[in-house]
Amino acid sequence: MKARGMTNKEGWVVYNGSLGVADKVMIGVIEEGESGRSACLAPPYDAVGPFNLDELESQGRITFGACIVLSLQKWAELQDELRAEALEKRRAMMLRQTYDDQEHRELLKLPLEGELLPSEINAAFRRLAKKAHPDAGGSNEDYRRIAEARDALIEQYENAS
Repeated sequence: MKARGMTNKEGWVVYNGSLGVADKVMIGVIEEGESGRSACLAPPYDAVGPFNLDELESQGRITFGACIVLSLQKWAELQDELRAEALEKRRAMMLRQTYDDQEHRELLKLPLEGELLPSEINAAFRRLAKKAHPDAGGSNEDYRRIAEARDALIEQYENAS
């Protein structure tokens, strides 16, 4: 058994399931505190941390944000399970995005398939806003819904570019 503070800096894996990326890493800076040792990963993963190093060593894994830091042994045991869970989460997220896209398109009376240009999205919004705006006899709720649909579709276009 290793003496306290004698951490094996090598032999770790960082896994980001939302991206499906795993990489071998090293432990970087280790600090001793009242509640035990905390650490960050070494560059280029030094944004991962600080985390409880004692917990990582005793359990073989620790979650930090979207990342999981694991010992090589724990990674060998869990990688298939972790990858399957992450794949399911990514698929579910893609389905939600597809659903949201369809709902926004329907609300703005836009084609349900194909690429949309910002000019098409804005034109559809303006056409509907003429009736939906409260000053034109529409309701706050209707106007808010079409504005949110426009904003979501524009953001989706900008993120895809």
